[in-house]
Amino acid sequence: MTMEASEALGWRSVADLIGDHPDAPVALIGAPLNERSLTPGRCDLGSRAFRAALPRFSTYDVETGRELTVPVHDAGDVPLKAVSPADAFQPIRGAVAAQAHRALTVLIGGNNAMTRPGVHGLGLDRVGLLTLDAHFDLRDTDQGLTNGNPVQALLDDGLDGRRISQIGLAPFANTRRAHEKAKAAGISVFTAADCRREGTAAIVTRELARLSAICDVIYVDVDIDVIDRSQWPASPGARPGGLPLHDVLEATRVIGAHPSVRAVDLTEYDPSLEVGDLSALTAGRWFCELLAGFQTRG
Repeated sequence: MTMEASEALGWRSVADLIGDHPDAPVALIGAPLNERSLTPGRCDLGSRAFRAALPRFSTYDVETGRELTVPVHDAGDVPLKAVSPADAFQPIRGAVAAQAHRALTVLIGGNNAMTRPGVHGLGLDRVGLLTLDAHFDLRDTDQGLTNGNPVQALLDDGLDGRRISQIGLAPFANTRRAHEKAKAAGISVFTAADCRREGTAAIVTRELARLSAICDVIYVDVDIDVIDRSQWPASPGARPGGLPLHDVLEATRVIGAHPSVRAVDLTEYDPSLEVGDLSALTAGRWFCELLAGFQTRG
C-alpha cells in the first residue's frame, strides 16, 4: 500500500460525524426557506450545498491538536418548497422544539425569516437572541413576514428587546428609523466598527454573558451577510467592508462553547451567487468551528 493510499484510508471527515444518532448531543436541521425574500435568490439551495462541502473537512484541528468526535444527529430538511414565512412558522418551530432536548441544534437555511420560528422553538418566554448580521431586520410587518423583519416580528410576538443583542451592523445598509427602533426597544447594538475596535469575539463573549444572566437559553442567528462580501460573495445582502471571515470564525467557536446557546442558525446563503466553491467551503468551516467550540463545554 502506498503512503498516499494509507493516508486516504485514514481520512475522517466532518460528514462522517453526521447520521442517525438518536442520542447525539447535537442535531442538524435543514430549513430551505426561500419565499418572501427582499433580495430574491436561491437560499433554498444552501442546506444542500453545505452538506455537499462537509466531506472535504478533516475532523482534526492542527491548531489545537484536537479531534472533532461529537456525533451529530441528522434531523433532515424541513419541507419548505414554495412555503411562505407565515406558513413555515409551525414546521420550523416544531422541528426545533423536537430537538430542544439536545445541547445544541444547528439550522442551515434558508433565508432569515426562519429565525423567528427557530427562536419560538426554544420557547419565547425563556430565550435570548444574539445576531451576527449586517442588518437590523426591523422592517415593519404590516406587509407580511419576510427575511427583512424577523427581529421586528419577534418584538411583536413579545420578546423583550433587552434580551436581544445585534452585532456587526453595517453602515449604509440600514435606516435611521431601524436604528431608532432598536434603541427604543432596548436592543444592544454593535456596529462593524465596534467589532473592529473591540474584537468580534470579545463582544460576543460579553453579550453571551449578559444574555445568559437574564435568559434560560440563547438562540444565535448568523446571517452570513455579516461577512465582508469579498470573502463571502454568496449572499445578496453582503456588502464590502463587512466583518473579516477570521473574526466571524473566532466568534463562532466562542458561540459553540457557551453552555446557554441551545440553537444556532446559518441564514442567507445563496449558492446561485457562488464564486467557485468559496462560500460552500466557508460554510463548512463555520460548522467545524461551531463543533470545535461545542466540544470544549464542561
